[in-house]
Amino acid sequence: MQAKSDASSVYKNKKRATINLTIHYLAYFEWLVVVQSELLLFAGIFFLIGFIDEFIVDLYWLWLRLTGQRKSDKLDGEEWAVAPLAGDAAIFIPAWNESAVIGDTIAHTLAAWPQEQLRLYVGIYKNDAETLSAAMKAAGGDPRLRLVVHDRNGPSTKADCLNRLFVALQSDERRYRRLARMVVFHDAEDMVDPAALALLDRGIDEADFVQLPVLPMPQNKSPFLGSHYCEEFAEAHGKAMVVRNALGAALPGAGVGCAIAREALEQLASRSDSGEPFNAASLTEDYELGIELAHFDARWSFIRRRHGNGELVATRAYFPARLDTIVRQKTRWIHGIALQGWDQLGWTGGNTPKLTEVWMRLRDRRSPLTALVLLTGYVLLGLSAVGFAASYLGAGDTLALTPFVQGLLLVNFGAFVWRAVMRFAFTAREFGVGEGLLAIVRIPITNVIAIMAGRRALTAYVRTLYGQAITWEKTPHTMHPARELRTPEPV
Repeated sequence: MQAKSDASSVYKNKKRATINLTIHYLAYFEWLVVVQSELLLFAGIFFLIGFIDEFIVDLYWLWLRLTGQRKSDKLDGEEWAVAPLAGDAAIFIPAWNESAVIGDTIAHTLAAWPQEQLRLYVGIYKNDAETLSAAMKAAGGDPRLRLVVHDRNGPSTKADCLNRLFVALQSDERRYRRLARMVVFHDAEDMVDPAALALLDRGIDEADFVQLPVLPMPQNKSPFLGSHYCEEFAEAHGKAMVVRNALGAALPGAGVGCAIAREALEQLASRSDSGEPFNAASLTEDYELGIELAHFDARWSFIRRRHGNGELVATRAYFPARLDTIVRQKTRWIHGIALQGWDQLGWTGGNTPKLTEVWMRLRDRRSPLTALVLLTGYVLLGLSAVGFAASYLGAGDTLALTPFVQGLLLVNFGAFVWRAVMRFAFTAREFGVGEGLLAIVRIPITNVIAIMAGRRALTAYVRTLYGQAITWEKTPHTMHPARELRTPEPV
């Protein structure tokens, strides 16, 4: 009798524990549904806001195209490659640890731009003997090349190296008693276009700052990482910069393929406390260069032209192909443009239309928020998968969608399709249909990189607030597009 009573007690305890466990599971699942609901609203609304912002730019670009205001006109003939310049052009190339590519850049630039008015200034740090040696080998006795050895160990910042090149330019101007007409900026891994220098020279006739497009090179060995820059620059320099220029908003520099009038550069130098044109503590001095000019009521121009064969006149380069270097590079961009820019550049300048300028600078500084929204979206996908699994196992019902949420999801799905079509179109225009299709496939990869870089940039920015010094956390380069143009010698 006692044994029967004990067995009944054990059964009741087990049943009670099972009920309690079920209640806990239901509570957990209910919390999961609540979190899903909140994240869905947050992500859906902010995705929609981002789409509306981009859609307005898309519509304005389409209107510009349909009205013929911003067509990429073709150049007549090949005389642009050898056209004489209206004045001296100083080409600034800052270099740190670039022995693998600097020789190709120097040789190709001097060959592609034969104009006598050109002077090529390459900045090299005193503790970078390999880059100096590679640059000297590539010189070929060309008197237009000027190797400038920085008097400090590298790396400092790219802006600091550019300031050293500016001092070298001033020294030459005093020696020759002749001011340069414009200063052109390039990176150590760039392949310049033969027609670019003459186009920049012509553009300086009517503007203080001129920017040409940048085209990353597709990478067969890294189709999902290294090549993802293709769609980003194809859309940014095929649409966003075109619209920005048409609206009259300040034009940010890309750091390559851009030129500034010598007088405008002097104005930037006179405005700073150090007497230098570039902020040595900046991570994105190229971006700041164009934005700062708005304070002087300067004129700027984004120029898109094509050769007779349809190829875009642009600066070409291989971008990073490894995840760690990609994230490091984009961290610097987000840190410098979105976070430092928020601190240092303000929201308007000069006679630039205030509303337009605020809108464009908001677009520049949205990267951290975009990373957060993307992260929220991917977390939501994971929670939804857990929710469906729990529902299948009988732990509860899935999230019930209100008509508003259903409509929000439907609109966001349509927005995603639209964005995918636009990304395909711009990428395919410059790189072919195959690369355009890959651009759609790479969307999740691009999003994950944005999330990683956004988190890293925010962390780096907080460290600078606590006094951490800023240095040139540059990207290593090993490949150069000019090598593909060389004809192999006969064996």
